[in-house]
Amino acid sequence: MGHADTLLAMGGAFVAAAFFARIGRRIGLPTIPLFILAGILLGPNIPGFVLLEDPHDLEMLSALGLVMLLFYLGLEFHMDDLKTGGRKMAVAGASYVALNFGAGLAFGFALGWGTSEALLLAGVLGFSSSAIVTKVLVDMGRMGNRETKPILGITVVEDIFLAVYLAALQPVISGADDLVSGAVQMGKAFGFLMLLAVAARWGLKVIGRLIDTRDNELLVISFVGAAVLVAGIAEVFGVVDAIGAFMVGLMLGNTTSGDRIRELVHPLRDAFGAIFFFAFGLSIDPGDLPVVLWPVLVAVLVTVVMNVFSGLVAARIYGFGASPAANVATTLVARGEFALILATMAAVAGLDERLSPFIAGYVLIMAVLGPLAAGRSHWLARMLPGGRPADGEHGEHSEHNGHSEHSGHDEHGGHSEHGGHSGHSGHDGHSGHSGHSETGKHGGHTADGEKGTDGEDGAPAGDGGRKLPESTVR
Repeated sequence: MGHADTLLAMGGAFVAAAFFARIGRRIGLPTIPLFILAGILLGPNIPGFVLLEDPHDLEMLSALGLVMLLFYLGLEFHMDDLKTGGRKMAVAGASYVALNFGAGLAFGFALGWGTSEALLLAGVLGFSSSAIVTKVLVDMGRMGNRETKPILGITVVEDIFLAVYLAALQPVISGADDLVSGAVQMGKAFGFLMLLAVAARWGLKVIGRLIDTRDNELLVISFVGAAVLVAGIAEVFGVVDAIGAFMVGLMLGNTTSGDRIRELVHPLRDAFGAIFFFAFGLSIDPGDLPVVLWPVLVAVLVTVVMNVFSGLVAARIYGFGASPAANVATTLVARGEFALILATMAAVAGLDERLSPFIAGYVLIMAVLGPLAAGRSHWLARMLPGGRPADGEHGEHSEHNGHSEHSGHDEHGGHSEHGGHSGHSGHDGHSGHSGHSETGKHGGHTADGEKGTDGEDGAPAGDGGRKLPESTVR
């Protein structure tokens, strides 16, 4: 493809992603499935206008998008989360991962597509989408709810397990010739991860001094270079490149420059992340979807049932009532970027050809179903012991004003696309004030100075002030 054709294809991809994202904003859907849909419609497998004949023409941009996505997730991982979350966060997160990953593994073996495929499907069904989960929390005004911190804690545990899982999966699906070579590959991968973990635990002061600069231009060049370089080294050692970028984000996010990096990376994350999802759509042939329709529908059912069950288990660990328990169970339903990472790995490793259309169909359904389920969590709350129908029907779960049980927002002062907002929340005769500020839908979201919003039992939910992660690609 010539220089002009390359520029036309790249520009067309960005414009198409932006167009479909605008549609998603208007109808209240997350943009991840719409980016994928844009790629499908403009790809070589649909009659009509074809933007790109060969999806590999966007391969490098797509790889950079994946690196930026995981780098940002690493930036949002705070070491203090593990310390302050304590035993409850570890138990709730571990139980959630074990139940969903186990169900995914059983489903994979039941399909009979192969052992490597089953191990990969366990991850597809087992991990929530951090991008969609965080966006749901922001859009529905639930960042101040007492169940939100456990939800984010579960995603932290998922991220930790994901890094280990991908390091172990890579040599298995790449087809190591024998047990010894497989063990050597796995040893190299874990050794590299341990080296990065040691640097993250004890080398932050040195790393902080190396990356620190007052010049934003130099800071951007430095952190992009570090993320891409370590991602490449990770590939050499048999670790998925995105996990190398995640570890770099984890380290840099805990330095004195972390807050500035989080702000500066937003445009890169959003732009190249959109191309990652768009490029995945280009590789999907809609004609293959009917072949995997029934497996996809069964997988959706398994995911919803197990996710609700494991979410209720996590809520029980924290002692939540019906409404916050329903919020936990439904908010974590969405699946997205992690499943697509696994789809990319499957294609590179030459696994069963049905995996790509299966994962595409599954992600499209789950990415749409997740926000819809979260917005109707009061339906589940009414069915739970102690559920009060009035709680779900008078304001806090309203689809139109985004109120939540613990943090209401005035209907005329709710989320705006570019501005901050304020709202008052009260429950059971107690009132509190929760002030939120956001830099826009693509900016950071902080919860500053929350004043003891009352929970179901009238006890203060606690003080805010912790920087809260924003969704990755929206």
